[in-house]
Amino acid sequence: MPTPRKYASRAVRQRAYRARCEEARIQALKAKNMPPAGPIPAMPSQTRWKALIREAAAILRTVQEEMESYRDERSEAWQESERAEAFQERIDRLEEACEGIEAVE
Repeated sequence: MPTPRKYASRAVRQRAYRARCEEARIQALKAKNMPPAGPIPAMPSQTRWKALIREAAAILRTVQEEMESYRDERSEAWQESERAEAFQERIDRLEEACEGIEAVE
């Protein structure tokens, strides 16, 4: 006995596949606490650039928060080491970059 058709046509099957892929991408971003990307290419240039700058700032802030929580979860011995100092310098540079991006807006 043949398997019954789940979709009426190949086009409907393709649309369902693309919808599942998009939903999986959105869920992966949510799991990483990342903001979903909007329909930026359809916006006028000034608005699109401002949206891209806000998105970049949000991504950098997320990275900074994750790095700070990683640092805070380490042992005190690690936090007093040279590696921790180098790591803190990276966090500080990231914070400066965030402030610089926000100043562009």
